[in-house]
Amino acid sequence: MASEDADENVQRDSGGSGDAAPAQGAEGSGAAGAQPVDPKIAAAVAAAEAAGPANGETVRIDSWIWAVRLIKTRSLGATACRGGHVHVNGERVKPAYSLRVGDEVRLRNEGRERVVIVKRLIRKRVGAPVATQCYIDNSPPPPPREAVAPVGLRDRGAGRPTKRDRREMDRLRGLGGMGGLVGPSGPGEASGMDGPGGSDGSDRAQGPGGRGGRPRGR
Repeated sequence: MASEDADENVQRDSGGSGDAAPAQGAEGSGAAGAQPVDPKIAAAVAAAEAAGPANGETVRIDSWIWAVRLIKTRSLGATACRGGHVHVNGERVKPAYSLRVGDEVRLRNEGRERVVIVKRLIRKRVGAPVATQCYIDNSPPPPPREAVAPVGLRDRGAGRPTKRDRREMDRLRGLGGMGGLVGPSGPGEASGMDGPGGSDGSDRAQGPGGRGGRPRGR
């Protein structure tokens, strides 16, 4: 009888320890499944929240697009709103429009269209890493550089254009026929300047009695 009681006690102890092991493993797996937060992202989020408005305050659209670095200055943001280049949820808005989280902002600036979803409201201008935490960027890709290069752009290191280069550029722009500064026979004929074969040279060559000759004797 004593041996049977001892066997039951051993089984109970082993069963208790077996139940505790899976529970401990479950706790370990839950701790391992937690993903660490990037310190840089956490700092950016904290900075964005610090730049947000106080309770009950609103954020203007011209102030927000400047704060999140979608435009260079706040005055340019107001000008873009007045010019009809800023739309919120598909509607044209004024600079004093009160923005809300979840609004879709469309902005056209410097030849590029930006489409963002408001994620955080801020009133102070922040750095680029913090600004990206304030919206979801759904903007189309920017156009290639070749498509927006200005006409007449010279290669790097080519130097200043020569007179021949300028004449060629004027010809391409349709300005080559202005004035006729250079004629087919020389600079004197077309421009009216004095020179061989010009009006003054022919008068002097007329001889006695001509406009350019010596006076007649008495």
